[in-house]
Amino acid sequence: MNAADLPCWRSFDDLPYAHGGPVAAGWLRKRPEDFRVDEILSFEPDGEGEHLLVLVRKTGANTEWVARRLAAHAGLPTSSVGYAGLKDRYAVTTQWFSLHTGLQRDSDFSGLDLDGVEVLETSRHRRKLRRGALRGNRFRIRVGGFTSDIETLGERLATIGQLGVPNYYGPQRFGNREGNLPAAHALFTGAVKRIKRHLRGIWLSAARSQLFNEVLAKRITRGDWDRPVPGDRMQLAGSRASFLAEVIDDELRERCLAFDINPSGPLWGAGEMLTAGEAAALELQLAESFPVWTAGLAAAGLRQERRPLRLKVSALESLIGDDALELRFELPAGAYATAVLRELVDWSRKSVSRELD
Repeated sequence: MNAADLPCWRSFDDLPYAHGGPVAAGWLRKRPEDFRVDEILSFEPDGEGEHLLVLVRKTGANTEWVARRLAAHAGLPTSSVGYAGLKDRYAVTTQWFSLHTGLQRDSDFSGLDLDGVEVLETSRHRRKLRRGALRGNRFRIRVGGFTSDIETLGERLATIGQLGVPNYYGPQRFGNREGNLPAAHALFTGAVKRIKRHLRGIWLSAARSQLFNEVLAKRITRGDWDRPVPGDRMQLAGSRASFLAEVIDDELRERCLAFDINPSGPLWGAGEMLTAGEAAALELQLAESFPVWTAGLAAAGLRQERRPLRLKVSALESLIGDDALELRFELPAGAYATAVLRELVDWSRKSVSRELD
């Protein structure tokens, strides 16, 4: 494939900032312990049922690798294991898995001997754990070699707590050196044909995510990423439900300020546009720069969906000491910690190159 045939996209490093750029410097991920993530389930375990929920703490371990090892230990096929989402590999993470053991059988994990894997608790549940069955994730991130003006940092933290940050897809979505994007282009143009289903899904997601980031970047440049414009699709907080905002009134603005609703951007696919007016015109204008991608995503069977442009950062705290900054916060499922960090800290890209399984 000729590189000249590729569309021009914005790299994660070049995306515009919402609050004026980072106000601190440091490094990330010198050790897995510097990046901690805990899953927050969207439900409580039933306490009974055919599935065994297993809470695992893993360090430097791949989610799918752990799933296979849990299945082997329990004498079950890998297809019997469920999990709510992939978790960072070069990190310390707590994550739930489900195993379909049936009612007449229980599994003892006390003898499980996996390097970097510890079973914390188990509980019965009626259903298999499915992707996306999370309320969110709790992060604890250490920034080493930290330098910043403390007052300026405090002001930025307050701004983020009040206004949120752009809900960008993080760099791990696009692969090493953004290799998933030219791979997706090759898939759409027919330059590659027979690929594994897993890889196909990764490449489709990468192209779809980049189109979303392009729209969000444009909205930030315009200054309306966090407020409705005529024809916006407003998404209810914590829900996939949305509605068309044809007229922008004071009530709509107040609900947006309160994070009850958020402007949304496109997850491209087949079907009619879900926006209208000014919002639709902007999205269509950007889509015209990626005609191969938009056509390819529609042909792949994906449907038009929406994702909030704005990300609320909850329980945001900071601790400073020993030449390091520790950040603690919670994000909803599907959000990226790097979207928060980039508005605060200028870090070495090398330190986050191993972010996801």
